[in-house]
Amino acid sequence: MRLAAEHIDWSVHGHQLLDDVSLTIEPGETFGLIGPNGSGKTTLMRVLAGLRKPRSGRVLVDDASMYAMHQRDIARIIAFVEQQAETLDRIVVREAVALGRTPFLSALQPWSEQDDAIVAQALANVGMTHLADRFWHTLSGGERQRVHIARALAQQPRILLLDEPTNHLDIRHQLSILSLVRQLSVTVVIALHDLNQALDCDRIGVMDGGRLVDVGPPSQVLTAARLRHTFGVHADFLDDPVDHRRIMRFRSAL
Repeated sequence: MRLAAEHIDWSVHGHQLLDDVSLTIEPGETFGLIGPNGSGKTTLMRVLAGLRKPRSGRVLVDDASMYAMHQRDIARIIAFVEQQAETLDRIVVREAVALGRTPFLSALQPWSEQDDAIVAQALANVGMTHLADRFWHTLSGGERQRVHIARALAQQPRILLLDEPTNHLDIRHQLSILSLVRQLSVTVVIALHDLNQALDCDRIGVMDGGRLVDVGPPSQVLTAARLRHTFGVHADFLDDPVDHRRIMRFRSAL
């Protein structure tokens, strides 16, 4: 399913957070969004998820305006994993993941064994089956992040938005989650802090000062000049001796 933003502007108290951002993510594409802190990545992700309506511009889902859709219909298509999403409810992990099924439930379509199976599979996908009956407030930050991702998977979205999903995760779970995301047959937009992780995306977009300043394949976008200008670092480009993949090593430009 295609997701597009057209001429998006967003400002708060006179401060421009998004400035004329236009972007199209193709069906089945894994699109990485990168940029320095404060560049507008999270704001753009929330606009794409339908959680914020921009001052001007629009978001399209397969050429249909998101703003003509009901929130329930959007939730059946798009799942969003935020950087920080907390709950004060005294619920267990399984119940938190089951919230992903909410858009599909109604008086005519109550909870079923199929919903149980979907939740169980989502827990297994993020390695949280053994903690399914633990209370949310007893989890570590990394465990909570995996539960958020499981909730999004239980939604069975056609478009998955992830805002720095590997925050709080140890390296093993970072690699596991990113591998899982790459295997999903859905359109993925993923905001990333680790630029080496962005190398595995089909395309990436660079945010800087609220503007989308570059879009394209990682090999064309992540140049020494771009990294120096936008991120303020010097980069050495190396080939991994095991699988010969390109990796980057960074040095301060100061």
